[in-house]
Amino acid sequence: MGDLQVVGGIKKLNNNNYKTWETCMKSYLQGQDLWEVVGGSETTPPEEDVNGALCKWKIKAGKAMFALKTTIEEEMLEHIRDENTLKEAWDTFVTLFSKKNDTRLQLLENELLSISQRDMTIAQYFHKVKSICREITELDPQSVIAEARMKRIIIHGLRPEYIEALLLLYKDGPLNHHL
Repeated sequence: MGDLQVVGGIKKLNNNNYKTWETCMKSYLQGQDLWEVVGGSETTPPEEDVNGALCKWKIKAGKAMFALKTTIEEEMLEHIRDENTLKEAWDTFVTLFSKKNDTRLQLLENELLSISQRDMTIAQYFHKVKSICREITELDPQSVIAEARMKRIIIHGLRPEYIEALLLLYKDGPLNHHL
């Protein structure tokens, strides 16, 4: 039951968090000695069942597939429903999220331009903006978001009380040299 709690701690894969999900899942699978059936030397079952090797492989593959399927949103399941091996399922996500995708790039740009802090903490908000900028850069290295632009986007989306505090600090001088 402890394994389920760890997997449950990984945010489910959706259209917006592939890199974070991939990093967490790979670490989890490696830590559980399951990565070999996903991306290592045991991606296909042994041809002969020597000393129960086939049974052991099926158990590992089943655990890894369970971990994979329980850490993705339902609409993501549609992409891997017909895959025969874990490697095929994993590679489907790699292909889906790693290629330059103009539609995805446009959605991220739109999200970045309309992002606001709302009920996020400052740290969560900064992380969200930086994550979107990083994903844009990964999809299209020519679209690197400059630090100055990122700061303007962050400030633009802050809750009013934070903007007021920034304006007071700026007016009083300490930020005068930094903005």
